[in-house]
Amino acid sequence: MAVKPRVFVTRQIPEPGLERIREYYDVDVWPEYTAPPYEVLVEKAREYDALVTLLTDKVDCNLIKAGQPKLRIIAQYAVGYDNIDLDCATKYGVYVTNTPGVLTEAVADFTWGLILAVTRRMVEADQFVRSGEWYKTGTGWHPLMMLGFEINGKTLGIVGMGRIGRAVAERAKGFKMRILYYDKRPLPPEEEERLNAKHVSLEELLRESDIVSLHVPLTKDTYHLIGEKELRLMKKSAYLVNTARGKVVDTDALVKALQEGWIAGAALDVFEQEPLPPDHPLTKMKNVVLAPHAASATVETRTKMAMLVADNLIAFYKGEVPPTLVNKEVVSVRKPGFG
Repeated sequence: MAVKPRVFVTRQIPEPGLERIREYYDVDVWPEYTAPPYEVLVEKAREYDALVTLLTDKVDCNLIKAGQPKLRIIAQYAVGYDNIDLDCATKYGVYVTNTPGVLTEAVADFTWGLILAVTRRMVEADQFVRSGEWYKTGTGWHPLMMLGFEINGKTLGIVGMGRIGRAVAERAKGFKMRILYYDKRPLPPEEEERLNAKHVSLEELLRESDIVSLHVPLTKDTYHLIGEKELRLMKKSAYLVNTARGKVVDTDALVKALQEGWIAGAALDVFEQEPLPPDHPLTKMKNVVLAPHAASATVETRTKMAMLVADNLIAFYKGEVPPTLVNKEVVSVRKPGFG
């Protein structure tokens, strides 16, 4: 029997995906909840034919070079891949894949959960009840208690109109919202009409939107895309929602904006520093809703991500181009497979 190629998985992922991978690979899963230290990951790169990585794993050129000539494919369990040095991977003929598409609906749903939570003060209201503060008021209902922000008929600004941005726009129809969007590539006219969306500059979007929702990948161009200048353009009554990447927003500027009342509030699933320290200024603000990078956290979606990782690894094993190959030019450097 032929010896199976070896794959190191940097964290436990849903078992259905691992079962499929085991049909073709000898699988080793990192047993800890926390990420393997960088030094350990470098050693694993030297020993294994394939890696399954997460956004929190640093896959730089040093690691990729250390894995040569054995390491052939890095299957990222995420849509984003800014933690991987793509140019270096391509240079050494290492295939890099990701898991786009399968988490679109879950992230869009979660985005709307955050929008409703922050504008209607749901988390604050929950704490108001649990802490006993409601009971202390001595009244079950008051016309001025927990007043929120009604979103029906308001303007939603979507920064990044990819799969997730469009899914968020589709859900806005039920709230009869006006949609403005900013993207380097405008949608076709028929798609704009379907979504009732208008392509505008980032500045116009920030000035006119009641809610600004971020859905761009992290690149050199989007790093701190939303900083002090941009936050000052927003309405004082507006809310910022981020389910994209933490570094798209300048955290210090956002804290200042919230403390000084430039904007009404924020709902964040991602942060520049993850996990977010419990003593961070954001954790002390009632007008901020915080989540632990959980927008794709459904059983169905996380399983689909694992299955797509398996699809990519199995296709590569069979000598086929993986279905969600990121660095497509690598094919001209080295053919897929372990032959």
